Parts: sequence; structure tokens; C-alpha cells
Amino acid sequence: MESVELKIDGMTCSGCVNSIQNALYRQDGVNKAVTRIDDGLVIVEFDPAVISRDGLVRAIADAGFDVTN
Repeated sequence: MESVELKIDGMTCSGCVNSIQNALYRQDGVNKAVTRIDDGLVIVEFDPAVISRDGLVRAIADAGFDVTN
């Protein structure tokens, strides 16, 4: 497993948090997603043999949010 910290632009409420977490947990290979609304971060634990960082970013973008790092 690997872990990555992603800065999310536009995450302002619990609905945003739910949208991002749901998008990530729908992806094969995602083991854990911890979203911190106060600093706009999501920390994702994932299997790099199944999904890449780019795949995580795409899932977040498909949910309507931008990753800024």
C-alpha cells in the first residue's frame, strides 16, 4: 500500500467531503480515504498495482473538484 496527500480546491462543506470520499471508495485499489475539510486535504491509502495517483486525481475531478498539488 502507498499513501498520498492531495490538496483539494473547492472543498467547503460536509457534502463536498462525502462526494470526494464516495468517488474515491468507488475506485478499485483504494483502501482508505481520510478527508480534512479544515485544510482541504484528503489522504488516500491505495494499492499502486491497481490504481495510480493519476487515477485518484481523475476520480476526484469526476466528482467536480480540482487537485492542486
